[in-house]
Amino acid sequence: MASVGLLYVGAVLILNGLMLLGLVDARAAAPLNFFVGGLQVITPTYLIVTADGDQNTILAASGLYLFGFTYLYVGFNLLADLDGTGLGWFSAFVACCAVVYAGLNFGRLDDAAFGVIWLYWAVLWALFWVVLGLKREEWTRFTGFVAVVAGVVTAAVPAFLLLTDVWSDHITAWAVGLAVLCTASLTLAPRMRDRGAAAATAPAPELREGTAAPAHRADVPAARPGTTTTDGRR
Repeated sequence: MASVGLLYVGAVLILNGLMLLGLVDARAAAPLNFFVGGLQVITPTYLIVTADGDQNTILAASGLYLFGFTYLYVGFNLLADLDGTGLGWFSAFVACCAVVYAGLNFGRLDDAAFGVIWLYWAVLWALFWVVLGLKREEWTRFTGFVAVVAGVVTAAVPAFLLLTDVWSDHITAWAVGLAVLCTASLTLAPRMRDRGAAAATAPAPELREGTAAPAHRADVPAARPGTTTTDGRR
């Protein structure tokens, strides 16, 4: 059941990443955040209730709430025009917890591949904190890129491997492959960040021509997950 939820986590991470990259309208991303957020709250609740006291099952399920609450928070922020700082600081909490879950997967749960995945999630949620909580908008595009990579590499692909029952046969290989892919994606940080900073600081063509800026510019991300743009719009 958790594997099914992981598949749709991949979908929402890709969608939110595309939103950060300015390819998806912010409000259009809200429904999927509600759907997946609700699924990621219902799923761990079911797993915990039916765990029959198995502490490892309860432990593994408990981490799902972190993401369920994140996506619900994003959905509410997008529809209610809430400031994103609350979500940003909650993301910092998620990032810290993700490091702990990574350690538990490397050790107690004996799943090095998911240990790597949890570390990548820790980096992604730390980036959400930087962009939303600290208002470092120059990191927006890179955060969107990392979210898309996370959706594919750490969610959708592992979900299919788990659903087809081939994950447990090659844990070490998955761990090494994931580590290489995740590290490679993060090396693009300076380039993506610099491009984001240039886009954020460049004057709008309409302003250079002395006319009023339009309500929305297609080349600027409409909003970060769960936050408003600098002029208060979604």
